[in-house]
Amino acid sequence: MLSVKNLSVAFGGVQALKLDHFDLKENELRVVIGPNGAGKSTFMDIICGKTKPDEGSILFKGEELIGRSEVKITEMGVGRKFQKPTVFTGLSVFDNMLLGLKVKKDIISTFFYKTKKEHLDKIHEIALKVGLQGDLNKIAGSLSHGKKQWLEIAIVLLQDPELMLIDEPAAGMSDSEAEKTGNLLCELSNSHSVIVIEHDMKFVEQIAIDQVSVLVRGSILTQGTFQEVKNDQQVIDCYLGAPDSVQAQRSA
Repeated sequence: MLSVKNLSVAFGGVQALKLDHFDLKENELRVVIGPNGAGKSTFMDIICGKTKPDEGSILFKGEELIGRSEVKITEMGVGRKFQKPTVFTGLSVFDNMLLGLKVKKDIISTFFYKTKKEHLDKIHEIALKVGLQGDLNKIAGSLSHGKKQWLEIAIVLLQDPELMLIDEPAAGMSDSEAEKTGNLLCELSNSHSVIVIEHDMKFVEQIAIDQVSVLVRGSILTQGTFQEVKNDQQVIDCYLGAPDSVQAQRSA
């Protein structure tokens, strides 16, 4: 599904990312962990076209992503949920989801757009999946932080992505919200490839059904199962013992 080779980028002479390789299979849920400044979000920024690398290649289903616009990459099937929810807080949950539908959005198409039954059915289907079926008429700004995160996931799903990039979904959530989010991501991995960036080790343990990749100083330190990574002395020294890991507060 995704093949990354010799990917690097520097900002102001500081090497932010240097990945020799990174591969993701179809319907794989990969968790990426690492200290702040390790290059995790930069990696996602490059995949979705927000940041241009200095060199390297990212093949998505055999097609090169480097050099393509963010819009084109989205159209190819890559969806991104950022760390902080970026929903329209003054609109209803339904209207946010309506705007997220994968339909033509040029001026003429938008002006003459009429909501079709299939679009309404899809909105209700996704709302049910993410747990927002009872909130469709609420103003998005009135939702809890966790539900805003779910709304943004719903908006990404409405774009029909094959690859979902999810940045710190459990940040700021209650334990119950985080658990529901973990269950949702595991369910989504049955039909999507998913890359999740996360610091919360309890949450990582819940969703780490496939490999965990540890990113340190822009490079992959190690990869393996959750238990292998958790017990790796290099990971403990470089990350799990650091203040920006949530391991100490929410260890399993």
